[in-house]
Amino acid sequence: MLTDRPISELFAQQRPLRSLEFFPPRDEAGLVALRATAVALAKIKPDFVSVTYGAGGSTQERSAQVSDFLRGECGFTVMPHLTCVGHSRAELADIADRIHAGGFRNIMTLRGDPPSGTTTFVPYQDGLRYASDLVALLKSRHPDFCLGVGGYPEKHPEATSAEADLANLKRKVDAGASFVTTQLFFDNDLYYRFVDKCHAAGITVPIVPGLMPVLSLKQIQRFTTMCGASLPQKLITRLEHADEHHEVVESVGIDWALTQIRDLLAHGAPGYHLYIMNRAKSALALAAGLAA
Repeated sequence: MLTDRPISELFAQQRPLRSLEFFPPRDEAGLVALRATAVALAKIKPDFVSVTYGAGGSTQERSAQVSDFLRGECGFTVMPHLTCVGHSRAELADIADRIHAGGFRNIMTLRGDPPSGTTTFVPYQDGLRYASDLVALLKSRHPDFCLGVGGYPEKHPEATSAEADLANLKRKVDAGASFVTTQLFFDNDLYYRFVDKCHAAGITVPIVPGLMPVLSLKQIQRFTTMCGASLPQKLITRLEHADEHHEVVESVGIDWALTQIRDLLAHGAPGYHLYIMNRAKSALALAAGLAA
């Protein structure tokens, strides 16, 4: 059976890694579109891709289907997401065993968002409360798992303070996480300050900047409100001037992300992770821009 290479081994090569995030579509039409996107993006040869996880049965089966397709037909190293939402400890252990038996060796390990319609996370019956608990469970179950965890340059929306949020991140790393991928941000100074604070706290694993090329002002405002990220006024002004002309908006978003990536790599970031919303255009444009 094909067994994936741990992403930690790629980071050990001391070169910037490029990764992409997919989410499982809810219907067959979306799956067909995702397949076309994946085939197009195979041309730029990302170091790995991740696949988000639908809690409570919403898209779990399709998450596994997408992961198998991306790995088997596109040849990607795939990092499935796994969350605590809607699962008991025993169920999470069973899912971990199935992921491992399938040859996957990398998991993005997250607590997960509260179920739709709620604002407070409540652990499932006999479930786990924190991502650090899930990291510990996965590592105890299969020590050869390479686990990524999330970090928040502007603080997790539910954290009582930036200091408390950093302490939570340290617990995840101490439990066995191999790297951190950040929530999206649009001001690189936020990332640099976050990395400095992580290093001061004793967090020494790679901290990968997560970026989202803007496709729509309304969409990105909705996302940033949900995750507690901020939008620079300069970017907002540029998007407003585009006046809902989608091609112009996308061009502005790609240009902003390209400037971010160039600066991040120049300052020694270990790579970058793109939240592409299952669309190929921005990732292909960024790859072309960086190669120019």
